[in-house]
Amino acid sequence: MKKKKKKISGTFRKWLSIIVLTAFVLSLLFSWLYQTGKVRDNAASLLKINIEDVRQDTIDASDENLLKLTEQIAGELDRLEEGASSEDLPALMEKYDVAEINVINEKGIITASTYPLFLNYNMYDGSQSAEFTCLLDGGLTSFVQSYQPISRDPSLSRKYAGVTLKRGGFVQVGYDAERFQRDIDKQIIGVTRNRHVGETGSVIVANENQVIVSDRHQYEGQELAATGIRIDREAMKPDTVCMATVYGKESYLMYTFTEGYYIISVIPSNELLLSRNTSVMMTAFMDIVVFLELFILVVILVRQLVVKNIDSVNGSLSRITEGNLDVEVDVRDSAEFSSLSDDINTTVATLKKYIADASARIDQELEFARVIQLSAMPRVFPQREEFEIYATIDPAREVGGDFYDFFQVDEDHLALVIADVSGKGIPAAMFMMTAKSLIKNRARLGENPEEILGHVNNQLCEGNDAELFVTVWLAIIELSTGKGLAVNAGHEHPVLRRAGGAYELVKYRHAPAVGLEEGIRFRQHAFEMHPGDSLFVYTDGVPEAHDPENRQYGTERMLSALNRRPDASQKELQETVRADVDSFKGDAPQFDDITMLGFLYNGSGKTGTDGKTEEVTVDATMDNLPQVMAPVIRALEKLECPPETGRHVRTAVEELYVNIESYAYAPGTGPVTVRVRTETDPRAITVTLIDKGIPHDPLKKPDPDLTLSLEDRPIGGMGIYMVKKFMDEASYRYDDGRNMLTIRKMIP
Repeated sequence: MKKKKKKISGTFRKWLSIIVLTAFVLSLLFSWLYQTGKVRDNAASLLKINIEDVRQDTIDASDENLLKLTEQIAGELDRLEEGASSEDLPALMEKYDVAEINVINEKGIITASTYPLFLNYNMYDGSQSAEFTCLLDGGLTSFVQSYQPISRDPSLSRKYAGVTLKRGGFVQVGYDAERFQRDIDKQIIGVTRNRHVGETGSVIVANENQVIVSDRHQYEGQELAATGIRIDREAMKPDTVCMATVYGKESYLMYTFTEGYYIISVIPSNELLLSRNTSVMMTAFMDIVVFLELFILVVILVRQLVVKNIDSVNGSLSRITEGNLDVEVDVRDSAEFSSLSDDINTTVATLKKYIADASARIDQELEFARVIQLSAMPRVFPQREEFEIYATIDPAREVGGDFYDFFQVDEDHLALVIADVSGKGIPAAMFMMTAKSLIKNRARLGENPEEILGHVNNQLCEGNDAELFVTVWLAIIELSTGKGLAVNAGHEHPVLRRAGGAYELVKYRHAPAVGLEEGIRFRQHAFEMHPGDSLFVYTDGVPEAHDPENRQYGTERMLSALNRRPDASQKELQETVRADVDSFKGDAPQFDDITMLGFLYNGSGKTGTDGKTEEVTVDATMDNLPQVMAPVIRALEKLECPPETGRHVRTAVEELYVNIESYAYAPGTGPVTVRVRTETDPRAITVTLIDKGIPHDPLKKPDPDLTLSLEDRPIGGMGIYMVKKFMDEASYRYDDGRNMLTIRKMIP
């Protein structure tokens, strides 16, 4: 089946939809990725701000506490009349619970210290200590240094503060994390418990041992891991966003370490992703609106500017291609379509001229080819004692692919051929001519149908570039006996009518068509025709004829037409079938060649040319015996039969009829047909009795022993014995469910 072509408007809408949808998906994906990245950036910013706030609060609290202690110590040192010495410092260190006290003079030299090794150390010599020299410039009166490892022992972290002394110089006080954390833990707890990160996030503060100092969920005193957070300072970089499950929720977190504390800022991811989802949904909505408007606008523009004009052009072209070459294309909405209309109209005008010229030339050539083709087929049908033959061919075109043929192979053998070449026109006709010649030449070499088609098949396969093939029914009949051989190479089933019966399909296994493949074996089958039997063969143009509603004529209608007048001549039969086909198809065109060949077998030549047949069918009862005998009596009178001979014939017919009435349908009854044929040259009468009863050959019954007396002789058998004795010929056959007994008597 030919695939239906799609319209350009549909294809355009399809691809525009794909492009718009792709753009929408890519836009949505970009928005999703962008907003997801933005969520992470927002998380980092939000977490960092909260960490910095808490960190600064922690530093401020630490600075304030340490500075307060340092000022108190500086006040006590200012009250010493002699100035501070190293002996005065341990008591102050213990009193104020600090880790270290150093007194520095105006030149930056440590003059007193709780750590003896620091005495006489110049504060300007170290980068850490030099930070406090700002107190010697007169600009500042106090300075607090950040919590950090000390230079003399990097494993020890400490925080220092300095306050100027009244006598000059300054005092430096240092304390460690344990001391200042104890002072500021309460302040940190207050800061973190009331701090929200976003709506549901929080800040967690833990000491150096990762024990929670403060959080909103009151995990104070528990290890940090209880919240789901595990900080590995080597693996997790400070001030970097990472993901973790905190308080049972997937969360973003960031940490920093300051003043001996881990400050951790946490916010659940779903809170930030909500804003991303909302933003993406808004973007998707806007994209849908924009892309839908764009799609509608483009479709409308293309429809109005292109598709509408194309449809108009196609409408005109459609009428042109249907054969109306007088149609003009007139689409002038744009310069392009105006030019296209002019070009098409010019092309059609030129085409009309070419068609007219070519049509005239082709008509002439086809007529020549048709004459040659038909001349190759027998057009004269011989009048023979043994048979009656007639054939017709009606090509669907001027030249067709069907052919028939009949010819004498020798004095006693007649070949019958009907075939159908695939395809139509001149190529099929040329292939037909070749096949017909090859079949006839091989047949006249004395080959049987199987051998003929085997050789012809191989010859046709050579150089068959057109890949044509031919279905063939070929039979060779021995006229003296009615015996024949036939091959059906992919052709229609033949139709057979036994004498006095109806035309019926003869179905048997087909061989492949001729010309398909080299080396094919064509199996033949034997058959036998009896006087009065008829053959009807045809091509598929008969059963495959269509009416206006595309229904097929079929073989059943064909058989029905044949059986309207089964005893008509072969010519009349074919005229009846052709008239019935024409009536069926009505105004519908003929798509295929219609070819028919009919053959009636009369016998071996014993029948005169003026032989006549009469038959009657009745129920097999004794009441109908007069009806059966009537045509027999008329035939005997016509032949001017001597009384004795006539009596013998009547006795034989009556005996056979009674035998059918008694045994064929016992205990019921059924139809019997009596066919009477007269022959005048020489004079003879042939009577055939046909019934559909149980198979029974009365001629096989043993003849009675006439040497026995009537008392000793078995009853029965004398009637059939008389038939055999009285008649010149008596034969029986069982064919198609029918008993057929024929008797023949020569009239002296």
